[in-house]
Amino acid sequence: MACSLEFIEFVCEQVADVGAVRYRKMFGDYMIYVNDKPVLLVCDNTVYVKKLPQLAGRMAGAECGIPYEGTKEHYILDIENAPLAREITALLESVTPLPKPRKKKT
Repeated sequence: MACSLEFIEFVCEQVADVGAVRYRKMFGDYMIYVNDKPVLLVCDNTVYVKKLPQLAGRMAGAECGIPYEGTKEHYILDIENAPLAREITALLESVTPLPKPRKKKT
């Protein structure tokens, strides 16, 4: 089941204070970018974040899950908890590098 556009817009609203937020449809669901950095993965109306050492303390009690077949386990972010969502998103934005530009096919 894919995400609803309403849910994606809600997620973007929850983290809008962190930076320039946009979303892109990918692999059947969505990736949310903050300041052009891929930060949140949204699949089946569930928000996932990578299990990074910087998040271990803050996400210690969080539920975990696999966004789609073939990926590693991620934390599930409680997006309805706006202060937590902004905190985690800001932290992820600060440690996530900008994607490398793709080379154009000739």
